[in-house]
Amino acid sequence: MPTMTRILMIEDDDRLASMVAAYLRDAGFEVEVAGDAGSGVRALEANAPDIVLLDLMLPDGDGLEVCRRLRATSSVPVIMVTARGDTTDRIVGLELGADDYLAKPFDPRELLARLRAVLRRHGDDHAADVLRFGRLEIDRAARRVSIDGQARELTARQFDLLLAMAERAGRVLSREQLIDAVGGDGSDPLDRTIDVHVVKVRAAIEDDPKHPRRVLTVRGAGYVFAKAQD
Repeated sequence: MPTMTRILMIEDDDRLASMVAAYLRDAGFEVEVAGDAGSGVRALEANAPDIVLLDLMLPDGDGLEVCRRLRATSSVPVIMVTARGDTTDRIVGLELGADDYLAKPFDPRELLARLRAVLRRHGDDHAADVLRFGRLEIDRAARRVSIDGQARELTARQFDLLLAMAERAGRVLSREQLIDAVGGDGSDPLDRTIDVHVVKVRAAIEDDPKHPRRVLTVRGAGYVFAKAQD
C-alpha cells in the first residue's frame, strides 16, 4: 500500500467539504471530514493527521479556539480556511500557530499547492511529493520513477500517465479520462496511442510486462492501477 498523507478537514459546509475532499483524494491524499469543532477535536485525538484544514466559522465554536487547543498539544501543520476577510482574524490565527491562511472562495489547485508547500516546510517532503507502492516509488517533484531505488526511464507523457493512474489507485479510468488527466485532447496523438503509452509504462515498472500486476486492463472500460503490494 502507498504511504498517504492524512488530511483532517474541519468544515461545516457539506458541499464544499465533499468537493474538496474528492479533489484531494484524487491527488493522492487520505481525507477525513469533520463537520464541527467538537467532532474535529475528537478526530484529532483519535487519529493524528499529517495536516489540518480548519474553517474558522463552525456551528459549535470558533476555529481559532480549535487552533489554540491543538497548539497546546501538537505541532501538526494547520491551514485556516474561511470566508471571513478580517485581517485581524488572519493575524490572530497565524499568531496562534496556523501555518497558512486561505480565503474562500478558492481554487482547489491553489489549496493543493499550499498543502504541499506547508508539508515541505515541515520536513514532510516524502508525504507531499512521493507516492510509494511497495518497491515502486513515484516522485512528483523530481518526476522520477524508481524500483528498489533504481531509476526507470519514462518519457514526460508516460510519467504523466503513470502519475495520473497512481494518484487514483484502485479506480478504473477510461482512455478519455486518462487523456484529460495528462492534458490531451481530441487532436493530440495521445488520443490514438494511449494503449502504446500503457505498454511502455508497463515495460518500465512491471517485473513481467506481459503479466502486469500494477497497471491492469479492465476490458471495455480502461485501466486501473492496482494497490497490491509487491
